[in-house]
Amino acid sequence: MAFPEVIYEDNHFIAVNKKPGELVQGDKTGEAPLGEDVKEFIRMKYQKPGNIFLGVIHRIDRPVSGVLLMAKTSKGLARMNEVFKQRTVQKTYWAIVTKRPNDIEGKLEHYLLKDQKRNVVKTVNSKKAGAKLAQLSYKMIKDLGKAWVLEVKPHTGRAHQIRVQLASMGCPIVGDVKYGAPTPNHDKSISLHAKQLDFEHPVSKEKICIEADPPRNGAWFGV
Repeated sequence: MAFPEVIYEDNHFIAVNKKPGELVQGDKTGEAPLGEDVKEFIRMKYQKPGNIFLGVIHRIDRPVSGVLLMAKTSKGLARMNEVFKQRTVQKTYWAIVTKRPNDIEGKLEHYLLKDQKRNVVKTVNSKKAGAKLAQLSYKMIKDLGKAWVLEVKPHTGRAHQIRVQLASMGCPIVGDVKYGAPTPNHDKSISLHAKQLDFEHPVSKEKICIEADPPRNGAWFGV
């Protein structure tokens, strides 16, 4: 088996560079989630018998790549869940979009509503029942000629937030046909990558910065 790309590890946490297409948690497909490969990595590295504890702290959509942090201890899981609740974790994404934004940097604010049956999020009026505020900031960091790379920092953690908010300003993510891209990527991925995760370690109190390189193929080639 091919082990996941581990980009950070300590006594309490392990982070991997998730490939597009990998499941974070099991779903109706019945496919094994990425966590099972991470458990096997830990089992082999430390020669651990029996069950391996691994807690999912946050999620990344299946077609998205990048930094995924998991907990190796129940203490780490509980404390890191609290850190995420306090919104002190800074997430940085890179997105390749199909249209150059009118402003090369800016802030977006929308109210979003998720259609659970269709697994689609849409922008709605703030007074709509169930609507949740979504905020992010972005800046263009590279012009690829026919596509543009944006650095995106979400300030809220809504489902599909970056995807629908960029699409709402007329800049859908490359390959994201669900939100307006004209064509899919050949591997069913979308060109959205969780580039960096910054937080204060809840046990050691150190400042932690975890970075993941984007894929080296498709739209990412040469980025």
